[in-house]
Parts: sequence; structure tokens; C-alpha cells
Amino acid sequence: MTRVAIVETGAPPPALAERHGDYPAMFRALLGDGYEIETFNIRAGEWPDAAAFDAAIITGSAAGVYETDAWIGDLLDWIRGARGRTRLIGICFGHQAMAQALGGRVEKSDRGWGVGLHRYDVVSNEPWMAPPAATVAIPVSHQDQVVEKPADARVILSSAFTPFAGLAWDEDAITLQGHPEFTPAYAADLTGGRRERIGAAIVDPALESLTRPNDRALVGEWLKRFIGTRVAR
Repeated sequence: MTRVAIVETGAPPPALAERHGDYPAMFRALLGDGYEIETFNIRAGEWPDAAAFDAAIITGSAAGVYETDAWIGDLLDWIRGARGRTRLIGICFGHQAMAQALGGRVEKSDRGWGVGLHRYDVVSNEPWMAPPAATVAIPVSHQDQVVEKPADARVILSSAFTPFAGLAWDEDAITLQGHPEFTPAYAADLTGGRRERIGAAIVDPALESLTRPNDRALVGEWLKRFIGTRVAR
């Protein structure tokens, strides 16, 4: 059985968690059967031993990686220590945390909110990206962005709105700004609930975009293929 650690860094709003589940549940649904999954709430001081797992997925969070909460600094240290000991996957906040920990820089972007369904160009065809695609569209919800990538990272996904939308290091660490684990229904509820905060001019087109076909299933298959290749320890 393939062992996967979910490094839980945040949670949906309580009302949405009741309806859609928490982030670990979303990843369990995305990955499907065949995985032994263990969740670690790092904000409560729970940390996985990276070498005990075939892969670790760092989830999204409402926090910013540049904030001063102690757990964020501990997470950046954990990422640096885990690199090379397991396969690492960072999603949204996890994407930003891995970039920040490994030499990049993250800021609250002057491009504003990214919400709805965003389409990215595949700019590096990785071995685990099978079946291949020229572009992928997945739900997003973020203000922060990676504005400088780590020197040793390669860009794998990009768009005009998010130039560093996907990164990879060697063959054992990848990150995505988007949320393949978000169903359109959850993404719509999350974005719609922020209408006053974000503004109708951004929210309404975002909600419309979430009614279109998406590539969640394809990206989920990519992640499963990535997880399936073991790291030499």
C-alpha cells in the first residue's frame, strides 16, 4: 500500500466543511483507493516523518507564507528537511511554502484575486504527465503568488495571470498553484461566500467559469503517477 501524508495547513470555512468535507477528505476523493493516507495537523504540532511515507501533500491555507506564525516557519524548515526523503507535492499555500522554503519569494500579488476556473499552459512535459495535455483548467482561490521561483526549480505550468503556476525540482518535488482537489461545487461556494470581500465584478465571471469542463480528473491522474514513483532513501 502506498503511504501518503497529508500535511494539513488550513481548513475550509466550517459551514462549507460540513457540506463538502475538509481538505484531507478532498484529497482522498481525488486520489481514490490504493493509498494509506495519514493526516497531520501541523498547526496543532503534528509532523510526519517524511521518510516513513512515499509522498507528502501540503494543503492550502488562508495563511500567507510570509506571515510570522511559528508553525509557518516550522513548516518551511520541515520542507527543507523533507526534500529528498519523500516525494513532495505542494498545493496553493503548499506550492507557495515550498517555493519560499527552497529559495523563491512569495507576495500578495498586485494582480488581485485569482478565483474560478483558471487554464494553464503546460510548459514542461514531465514523465508523470500522462496522458499529456497542452493546457489544463482547474479551480483556483488565491491572492498570493510566487513572484520569484527558486533557482533550481523549473516551471511546469504557467499563465498570464500566474506565471509560476506549477514548479518542479529534480524528479521528486512538484507544486501547483491551482486546486485539483476542489470540486466545482466547493469552489463556487467558497468564492460566492466571498462576494463582498472580492467584489461581484470578479466573483460573477469566476462562478460562470466553474460551470465549464475542467481537468481535475486528468491532474489527479498526474498526481497519482507522480506519487507512484518511489524515492530512493
